[in-house]
Amino acid sequence: MRSSISSFKKRLRLPHLFFRKPSREEQIHGGPPLEFERPIPPAPWRGIAAVVAITVIAATITWELYCRSLGYRPTLNDNEDLWTLRRHVIEPESIVVIGDSRAWFDADLDEFQKGLGKRPIQLAMAGSTAWPVLADLSEDKNFHGTIICSVVPHLFFAPGGTPPMERAEKGVKRFRNQTPAQRFSEYLAMPLEEYVAFLKPDDLSLEALLNKLPIPNRPGALVPPCFPPYFQTEDRERRARMWEKCAEPGSELAKEIQQIWLPLFTPPAPPTYISKNVFLDKMSEDIQKRFADVTAAVEKLRSRGGKIVFVRFPYTGGLKELEDRITPRKETWDRLLKMTGAPGIYYSDFPELSAFNCPEWSHLSAGDSVEFSKRLVPHLRGALDL
Repeated sequence: MRSSISSFKKRLRLPHLFFRKPSREEQIHGGPPLEFERPIPPAPWRGIAAVVAITVIAATITWELYCRSLGYRPTLNDNEDLWTLRRHVIEPESIVVIGDSRAWFDADLDEFQKGLGKRPIQLAMAGSTAWPVLADLSEDKNFHGTIICSVVPHLFFAPGGTPPMERAEKGVKRFRNQTPAQRFSEYLAMPLEEYVAFLKPDDLSLEALLNKLPIPNRPGALVPPCFPPYFQTEDRERRARMWEKCAEPGSELAKEIQQIWLPLFTPPAPPTYISKNVFLDKMSEDIQKRFADVTAAVEKLRSRGGKIVFVRFPYTGGLKELEDRITPRKETWDRLLKMTGAPGIYYSDFPELSAFNCPEWSHLSAGDSVEFSKRLVPHLRGALDL
């Protein structure tokens, strides 16, 4: 046996050190070929562990109290996994709310349930277009229920590759490809988020805090518009409610958000590498395609016995002036209803629906959303022939 090993070493010409037993010193302090032991130096480990634990707990409590002093409160984070949990709840005859944040804030599920006979499932997403979700539901052969679709033309007709489109596409993609680990992680996160205020990745993560640094525009580098800070709570049904501080008369937070909406809703300038006419023609082509795609999706839904109603939720102040100017009703809303043949409810057409004021110009307060939903229900019943 020894002779065979010796001949094997000679044949491969390997150094002798790979076949010898390491010394005691090498085992303790390291050395070729391997480290077999790593001594633990004598130290008061229990005391060190206690100090570290107390420091971490104290720092966590301090950060939590500081975040609460800024106005943050425990609430669920709206993400693709929470959205997917609600998407899985949909049954063939469910009532589903889709679209942008106005449907997310302004649709009260309790009032809808009382008036429509079923509890709707909330799938509207902040800052997103309804199209990917509408397309997903129209392709779902098991679904033949009812869709309440919010329309904000600036978002509804957003082209591919833009944040509104990407936000909605992420939700649909997560629904189709969610792993058990992602789903389990969301179930673990929800109890923590319901009791801990600083778990706000959109506002309080390191990346979010760095993004708030006041960096000015400069040649060749335009800083994108910032997004509104935390101003809502959300429950496990994805029902959003405006934070009371934002709804207070003369709220500074509401005024801050008002000035954020204006640049967010202002169309971007054409890129410098193509002419303005080419850019506008491309935008027009994308909008025409969206009209055609939505019409086809509505027809597919109706062929299975499903229903859809489009809703224009309230918006006021300077944002209303901007939206009405850049997305005229005749060219967007009226044309959408004409091409799809679907019923629509435009809040300003009805005195009982247009009597509300949006504190930050784009969403109703928590209290007003309940009353608005109660008044909206008879119009929904009429549009859906219920």
